[in-house]
Amino acid sequence: MQRIVPNVWCQGNAVEVGEFYSAVLPQTSAETTMNYPTEGLLDFQRDFAGQPLVVDVTVSGYQIRLINAGHEFRPTPAISFILNMDPLLFDGGEDEARTRIQSIWEVFAEGGQVRMELGEYPFSKLYGWVEDRFGVNWQLMLSDPAGERRPLVIPQFLFTGPVAQAQQAIELYTGLIPDSGTGTVMPHPDEANGIMFAEFQLAGQWFSGMDGGTDHDFTFTPGLSLEISCADQDEIDRLWEALSSVPEAEQCGWVVDRYGVSWQIVPQNMGELMQHPGAFARMLDMKKLIIAEL
Repeated sequence: MQRIVPNVWCQGNAVEVGEFYSAVLPQTSAETTMNYPTEGLLDFQRDFAGQPLVVDVTVSGYQIRLINAGHEFRPTPAISFILNMDPLLFDGGEDEARTRIQSIWEVFAEGGQVRMELGEYPFSKLYGWVEDRFGVNWQLMLSDPAGERRPLVIPQFLFTGPVAQAQQAIELYTGLIPDSGTGTVMPHPDEANGIMFAEFQLAGQWFSGMDGGTDHDFTFTPGLSLEISCADQDEIDRLWEALSSVPEAEQCGWVVDRYGVSWQIVPQNMGELMQHPGAFARMLDMKKLIIAEL
């Protein structure tokens, strides 16, 4: 089970976004897994009554959740998705991997924004960073088949601002979540306590992180959050206490941590609980989710 699921805030177009990724990314499907109820909605949600609420996209077994909502938030490059295109995954080897990268790049770049041009870099023979038309950022990378194997999709944190934060954040997350640990860490040569690149695992899933300094005009937003499933109320309480650092952001299981990252701390049977009559309306009145009251 994938305990941590990235959630992308979509502006009323989650079904369209899911269909887009299904057509572009390898081994990808999209399915509407939850609809808005027809009653008990807040005023700003009423236009969504009965419409899709959650669209789950599965990319080569990795789950990304699309939230169908309004125009309140949009993803930023502070959390992006690395696509590790390993030649060993393709019958045609490196040539086929390159072709696949090029085709994905062309579609994502159309109507999007190129952040790092597709080309050869010291760390990859073919790499590029692009923000697609829906605001989601992707790093397409030709992996070295001689290196350690990594999953196709790895979320990456980019910490911006005058103070390096990546190392502290990684230590917090890996110390808080079981089955976690740190892999390769490359210190930043020009930034005190900064991280140029680090790999780590949370709940057995690969992530990466880096410090970006002050050259960027973005930071984390609820436009791309991390949903973490909890076994019971005790785990919800523990994670809530450790992660919630912005009281005014607490709503319906959502918290913002000290680094600005948005988390959704939810019970692992959230879908089942939402089938209870009136559960959606009760959830809207909660900050921390109380399983017994849903």
